[in-house]
Amino acid sequence: MYGLLIAEDEPLVRKGIRNLIDYSQFDIHIVEEAADGREAWQIFQEKPIDIVLTDINMPHLDGISLAQLIKEREPRTHVVFLTGYDEFDYALSALKLGADDYLLKPFSKTDVEQILSQILLHLRQAQTEIEVKELVEGKHHSSLGQAIQERLSDPNLTLKNLADQLGFSANYLSQLIKNDVGQPFQHYLIAERIRKAKLLLLTTDLKIYEIAEQVGFEDMNYFSQRFKLETGKTPRQFRKEHD
Repeated sequence: MYGLLIAEDEPLVRKGIRNLIDYSQFDIHIVEEAADGREAWQIFQEKPIDIVLTDINMPHLDGISLAQLIKEREPRTHVVFLTGYDEFDYALSALKLGADDYLLKPFSKTDVEQILSQILLHLRQAQTEIEVKELVEGKHHSSLGQAIQERLSDPNLTLKNLADQLGFSANYLSQLIKNDVGQPFQHYLIAERIRKAKLLLLTTDLKIYEIAEQVGFEDMNYFSQRFKLETGKTPRQFRKEHD
């Protein structure tokens, strides 16, 4: 879900942009409006905004200054200048100062849809990169954590057989694992299986049943149910969100 801010001092133009397309089809469910740059900056600081469509010439704070403030605060925000022919060269120069693109007035529904499609692709790619980084960094590097991670594909992995393999009693190993990774064995095992499944969904073209097998689930339906219980989405939904 993404947030959009329209900064335009002409009310009719601003309302026209808001009503031009169905933003929800681009997974944009927050649409804010600002009548000048200062109001836009205030809204940006208070609301979750991912995309800003801004006029260049506005009272109190112009679009270029607004773009610079936004990029300093949140560089991943996409800023698009709304510009007329008389400002075109100015807008092109201004792109070097932080904006990502421009829309030349008068623009059509198709123009807006095309630029939002491009932005959405970039946003999703960026989000996928962040999630992959977090999943990789979330891997536990302790010896016990690694011992469990190395055996994630074993559907018969239990505390007892892991204890037998490592030469501990089950009770003693249970306490060691809790002290080491901060949670009971079974909770950690499920969390790691789901973490690895998410990573495989994001970074490979493996079929879902193949991923299920790689993380220790013999039954794909049970894997899907467990994945949804832990993440709120099925594996298919999770992958589709990041396509």
